[in-house]
Amino acid sequence: MKNAPAAEQPNPTPAGATPVQPATGHEHPPDSPLSIHDMTVAYQRKPVLWDVDLDIPEGKLIGIVGPNGAGKSTLIKACLDLIPKASGLVSVYGKPYRRQRKLVGYVPQRESVDWDFPVSALDVVTMGRYGKIGWCMPVTRAHKQAAMTALDRVGIADLASRQISQLSGGQQQRVFLARALAQDARLYFMDEPFAAVDAATEKAIVAILQQLKTSGKTALVVHHDLHTVPEYFDWVIFLNMRVVAFGPTREVFTQENLHKTYGGKLTLLDQAAQALVIAERGGS
Repeated sequence: MKNAPAAEQPNPTPAGATPVQPATGHEHPPDSPLSIHDMTVAYQRKPVLWDVDLDIPEGKLIGIVGPNGAGKSTLIKACLDLIPKASGLVSVYGKPYRRQRKLVGYVPQRESVDWDFPVSALDVVTMGRYGKIGWCMPVTRAHKQAAMTALDRVGIADLASRQISQLSGGQQQRVFLARALAQDARLYFMDEPFAAVDAATEKAIVAILQQLKTSGKTALVVHHDLHTVPEYFDWVIFLNMRVVAFGPTREVFTQENLHKTYGGKLTLLDQAAQALVIAERGGS
């Protein structure tokens, strides 16, 4: 199975950018699930993310919100080395991502996947076990059982043998969520998992996120529906090329930060106002 073609390679240093030095221990805690140090990403010398610097707390559900083109998916892909960084460093539990891949699960955007690839739902989920199986090693019954358990957790164990091209959009999204669960990671990145899914699938995804939190896992989720941010996420990152605000949802999900992030886009701000009402009523 293949992902969409990678974006055009950025120039190593965009115009006006200053290369950064490695992060020191006192700047970023080594036990943080994810630390981002002064990260800039640029396409054709034009920055799309600028000076992102974050330490993600453990055991939290963290929403990443912002307008279209704000760099939300770019942030995730740069952390996962799927696209190059112009500058900056990313560490997972104090070490470079390439040394910690087994600790990280990824749910990509459904549109970025070739769903015509001839594999079953169980095959896709079993791919999440490859870090534990090892290269050129056989897939044992135990690994297949772990994949089946993951499919059962997302409610589609009965579709294990179904070709992925024959699944509905919501079912396909559950397959990729199950693949990430089968990996048994500590840190999860999810790129718009709620996009264009039915109500039942959304409910299933929320339940899985809560299970991850209960078991001490951390999840960063690109999310577009401002209404549900206070309900779904403990912390939130407001992003518009730069980090506008970051912190516990109860503290930073404010009208001021929404205005700073979305500007004068009135429809989005109307949604935000409604979401704030929900938060004030205890929806978070």
